[in-house]
This record gives sequence, structure tokens and C-alpha cells, in this order.
Amino acid sequence: MKISRNWVWVLLFGSLWGMNELFTGELLSSRGVPHYSVILAAWAFFILAVARGVWNKPGSSTMIAAVATLFKLANTAPFICHLAGIFLLGVGFDIVASLLLKKENRITLRSVMTGILGAYAGYSLFAIIITYVIRYHIWVEGGLPKIVNHIFVGGSFAALAAAIVVPVGLLIGRQSTTLPARRPGWTYAGSILITAILWTLARFVV
Repeated sequence: MKISRNWVWVLLFGSLWGMNELFTGELLSSRGVPHYSVILAAWAFFILAVARGVWNKPGSSTMIAAVATLFKLANTAPFICHLAGIFLLGVGFDIVASLLLKKENRITLRSVMTGILGAYAGYSLFAIIITYVIRYHIWVEGGLPKIVNHIFVGGSFAALAAAIVVPVGLLIGRQSTTLPARRPGWTYAGSILITAILWTLARFVV
């Protein structure tokens, strides 16, 4: 039963992330907002941190990222760059959170460093893999300067945002675990309902 409940959290948090990528991403992109991906990354790290506060297990952030990636893929035209960016951001955060947070139950410097290093890890993984493994033409043509700019410019903005939102998200996540303990039936039924609504609404967003 506990395993199924954890999957409910994964689906809910992944869908919340995916909806933001779909709706806010399209809105900011259409208006030409510079570095809008940093705004999307800030929300992603907040969601991942809340989820980690609820269920602090290695691999959980990667699973949430996979759901968010699937959400985006199912509701818009496939764009490998965006899909890889979403998934690898979650993988990078997962690696760092698994190393630094472990069974940490307090909001300490570790949570701030998790945000900062998680952002750099996610941005670095994406830039390297999209260029040298997937070999997406825009990144191959941009070469090392594009990689460096993505990691140290975009990544630094994202790290600054993550240093703030990750500790806050962890705190919210840890404090919210009392509700499922007191009202498990209502909590998980509500989570499933919200997830279903998000997937339904996504068909009308773009």
C-alpha cells in the first residue's frame, strides 16, 4: 500500500511540474522573455524539493522528472531539447539530493547546497549529453562556448533561485506529511483527482 501511495506522489508532483512546463513555458516563450528557462527551473526545483520533503528516497526525483517529461511529450509536439532538459534536471537534482540530504530532517546549509549543486548538475548533464551523446545539431554547432554559457550563465541564475526555493520546498514538504498521516484516504483521493484534472486541462492549454 505504501508503494502505491508513493506512486501517487510521483504522478502528482510530476504532473504539477509538467503543467508548468506546458503552460508557463509556452507563455514565456511566446513573449520572448530572456532566460525564461530559469523561471521554469526554479519551479521545477521547488516541486522536487517539496516532493523530497514528503518522500526522501534516491531515485524519486528522477521518477518525477520522467512523469513531467511524459506530460510534456503527451501534450505538445516533441522537442528533444526541452524533453531532455526536463528529465536531466531531475536526474541532476536526484544525484545531489541523494548524496547531501539522505536522512537529513532539518533545514540546514545542506539544503541550500543541494539547490545550488543540483542546479549546476542538471545544467551540466543536459549541456554535455545534448551536445556529445544526443548530438543535437544546434548544440553541436554551438560547441564549447554554448556549453559554457549554459552551465555558468543559465546554470548560475538557476542555482541562485534553487538556493532559495529548495530549502523552502523541503520545509513545506516535511510539514505537509502530517495531513496524509491523519487523513490518508482523503489525501490520496484528492491527489489522484488533481492529477487527473491536470492531465485533462493540459489538452486545452496549447
